Amino acid sequence: MTTSSLALPPDQLHQAMQRSRQRSTRRWQLFVSTPGRIAASAIIVIFTLMAIAGPYLYPKNLPIDTSNIYAGPSLAHPLGTDFEGTDVLALLVTGSRYVLLAAAVAAVITLGVGTVAGLAGGYYPRLAGSAIMRVADFVIAIPGLPVLIVLLTLWQFGSPLAMGFVMGIFGWGGIARAVRAQTLSLRERGFVEAARGLGLPGRRVIVTELLPNLAPYIGMNLMLAMPAFIYTEVGLFFLGVVPYTTSNWGVMLNDAVFQAGALTSTRALSYLLSPLICILLITISLVTLANAVDEFFNPRLRRAARVPAAAPERPGSGSLLSRPRRRTR
Repeated sequence: MTTSSLALPPDQLHQAMQRSRQRSTRRWQLFVSTPGRIAASAIIVIFTLMAIAGPYLYPKNLPIDTSNIYAGPSLAHPLGTDFEGTDVLALLVTGSRYVLLAAAVAAVITLGVGTVAGLAGGYYPRLAGSAIMRVADFVIAIPGLPVLIVLLTLWQFGSPLAMGFVMGIFGWGGIARAVRAQTLSLRERGFVEAARGLGLPGRRVIVTELLPNLAPYIGMNLMLAMPAFIYTEVGLFFLGVVPYTTSNWGVMLNDAVFQAGALTSTRALSYLLSPLICILLITISLVTLANAVDEFFNPRLRRAARVPAAAPERPGSGSLLSRPRRRTR
């Protein structure tokens, strides 16, 4: 609870809480009024459950059936089989945990480090803030993909946590810059000046006043960061620069192109398209939810969504152009 709400009398505080609940209700109604957002939420929930519980539905070493290579979709194999006769759906489900967990870890680290650095650099713009921003500029200048390829010679990313940690450490510079710009704008607002005038320490002002106002922006960037990290790790596995210690969607794409010849033959088409469609669905869903978050907390976008399009005026309906001019003598 912010300092401004602590200074309110009980009756005004109750009214403020009622207005807050009404705003939350309107935002929820705005969310459910769009079918695309409901579908995006359902897709994210399905993939999250797939990553959590999916690997427990299949054995650790999936069975190989050499007599059933490149089988078409059927009841036993809804997405067909690969070049070894392994069920494509099983590969898709068991490989989702690595991809989604690594992307989630990288996004959380990026947003966490970037938010702390941006808040500190914006609220303390002198020596400490300048030093933090120079470190952020150095991180931005580091080419992430070549550094990951070099680290692969020293560190095998068999665990999704290790992959997510390395991607997150080299990806927080841009978020720090963006959060710093938002913080520099907010620190001049009246409620921040009032908090400083009450003698509150800087850490409390950042946590209770600045961070709640930046939370929607941070959440939106969290959703937009995950697809980028998914592309990075899947691309590394597809290029073959990461050792195949586990199965995931990048390994499936590599095998489909370089082992099954999916680019020259249609028999492995389902093996190639399955992970691509999953990545596409996750990307579209996260972008849709990020736009929803932006609309929830942006009053201008909410007003634009509520205002209906103006109907065209009929001739003679009272417009200035349709009124007959008064004849002058």
